[in-house]
Amino acid sequence: MSKKITVKAETKLESHVRAWINGRSSDYDDGAEGVLKDLFNGGCSSGMVSHLVYTVDCVKFFSRFRRDISAILADTLDDVGGTVDSLFSNPNCMAWDKNDPLAQEYNNRNILAWFGFEEAARAIANRQGIEA
Repeated sequence: MSKKITVKAETKLESHVRAWINGRSSDYDDGAEGVLKDLFNGGCSSGMVSHLVYTVDCVKFFSRFRRDISAILADTLDDVGGTVDSLFSNPNCMAWDKNDPLAQEYNNRNILAWFGFEEAARAIANRQGIEA
């Protein structure tokens, strides 16, 4: 298996995530697969995605990729059913602010930035044949 991601990105968000994965692949013996395993183990909340550590940076990221993240969110909600706040009700993560259903405030934008990054990485991994 390739040390880098070779599948084509389907969105601007995936292109960004793919570049991030490939940029870190040389730090791992198993390349992109190692990067993805770490990401899927700790998520963006672990701090491994250095440009998504601070809330202000997550908000900018969300604004930049809002359409792609919204499409991923809509697809996920169609697949699992339920509501946005039930999707992000994990007690180990930041809680979705039910008073901000349109993600106008920083907290929910931060959550959606991490969600979008992680789900784009998962889609890339699936197409590359890497177990997520």
